[in-house]
Amino acid sequence: MNPSLGKLLTEQQNPRTTGIDDMTAEQILRAIHEEDRTVPAAVERCIPEIAKVVEAITESFRTGGRLLYAGAGTSGRLGILDASECPPTYGSDPEQVIGLIAGGSRAIQQAVEGAEDNPELGRRDIREHQVSGRDVVVGIAASGRTPYVLGAMQEAVERGAVVVGISNNPDSEMGKVASIMIEAVTGPEAIVGSTRMKAGTAQKLILNMLTTASMIRSGKVYRNLMVDMQATNEKLALRARRLIQLATEADDDKVEQAYLASGGHVKTAIVMILLQVDADAAAELLQSSGGFVRQVLDHSY
Repeated sequence: MNPSLGKLLTEQQNPRTTGIDDMTAEQILRAIHEEDRTVPAAVERCIPEIAKVVEAITESFRTGGRLLYAGAGTSGRLGILDASECPPTYGSDPEQVIGLIAGGSRAIQQAVEGAEDNPELGRRDIREHQVSGRDVVVGIAASGRTPYVLGAMQEAVERGAVVVGISNNPDSEMGKVASIMIEAVTGPEAIVGSTRMKAGTAQKLILNMLTTASMIRSGKVYRNLMVDMQATNEKLALRARRLIQLATEADDDKVEQAYLASGGHVKTAIVMILLQVDADAAAELLQSSGGFVRQVLDHSY
């Protein structure tokens, strides 16, 4: 038995759930829910560090850099999920936010034997993506010591990237490598060592914060509307029209005209309607403002 494993908070036995195998279904669910309720407070304590990471990501995006997540198991899958949601939600380049997982694409659905134990695989993935000083690399590991993640982080440091760690244990090995460390200490799980539960939930909340806030700071949101979304199906096309209407309070006909003339680009259609300009002029104004709708409107009124 590895003695260091037992020292991790996420591997401790939770005294509140030692009788969970003798509970009814409803009692089990209530016990799990009580544990889950502690997660937002753990994340809240990390907001100052999360804000620093957002500023680093925003600066990286401004200079043409990328955000790369590196994780194994649940942590790797959460990074891939967050990365994959950015293009449809914010119209971002698919290469701007990238999720790396120990074991590669096969590991998204099933465990790959030994992949997370090899730091060289993490280093290799960072090299293959040609990480540079313009990039931000975020290592994710509940334990704070996963070799694959540590290898990726160490390689990224050597290449000059801003390196961040997300862990659910205090004083982790990742903290010795990261320039910014986020430690969302969620404590023992309802089921010993099942870090897909509280630890994974905390990681999901943090990743949501990182990309959402960074996209807002990059001009991808006007008010609280995702104005760079991609209307790739019927539901999203309807949402796009609704966003235009919410931003402009224009009638259906005017919204439809602007939507079609803009090629389905919400941000452009909003500027067209509010400033009464054509699509080319709206696109030019947006380009000159770095894509910030609010800046275009503030400078035009």
